[in-house]
Amino acid sequence: MASSIIIKTQADIEGIRKSSELAAKVLKFIEPHIQVGISTNEINQLCHDFIQQNGARPSPLGYKGFPKSICTSVNQVVCHGIPDEYCLREGDIIKVDVTTHLNGYHGDTCKTFGVGKISRAARDLMKATQECLQIGIEQVKPGGHFGDIGAAIQKYAQDNGYSVVKEYGGHGIGKDFHEDPHVPHVGKYGTGAEFKEGMVFTIEPMINIGKSEIVLLDDEWTVETNDGKLSAQYEHTVAVTATGAEILSKI
Repeated sequence: MASSIIIKTQADIEGIRKSSELAAKVLKFIEPHIQVGISTNEINQLCHDFIQQNGARPSPLGYKGFPKSICTSVNQVVCHGIPDEYCLREGDIIKVDVTTHLNGYHGDTCKTFGVGKISRAARDLMKATQECLQIGIEQVKPGGHFGDIGAAIQKYAQDNGYSVVKEYGGHGIGKDFHEDPHVPHVGKYGTGAEFKEGMVFTIEPMINIGKSEIVLLDDEWTVETNDGKLSAQYEHTVAVTATGAEILSKI
């Protein structure tokens, strides 16, 4: 696996950073619009227009047939939710996953938003998922291994009573939307490819209140928890530096 992971140049990393920063700006832009009554289609259109106004295009649009510009995954939807006519309700949580293609480079980030007043259980899940992402990023340093990310996330999630989606993970990113390696959010320390300075990839844990089992719906995109319980996700694009990890998708 290690030989197929592209080591990025400084110019590549700068390009990915600019695209990732734009993706982060999309999330900041859309946050005040995440209100009771707005449809996920409207959220999609607002993000689409913002991305285009900033000289980029939305990477998901048309990717392997995906019909929209972002993913909007509400409540029990784990990932890859397709924006539609659903209008947000008080107490919902929504994962907004944004990938931009700017000047030849992709940048990817995701955040979970609460709609109005959300339950304590939803707040706790969101906090724990953010912490899983941070703990995963902290494992990234030259000499470590990709399995370290998953091992740390899995332990933290399970110690706090949550489960981790195993079937989906992070991925390399750069001039292509998805590159090697696959970045699992479960695993064992010391396994997988070794981190090397210049690698760029996403970490994007999907954490469930209930069990880890998932189901793929008939649209062949939307993934839900099998037990119908809430799932949260946060994501950053990171680069391996000489001393650790740099988060590229922040502003």
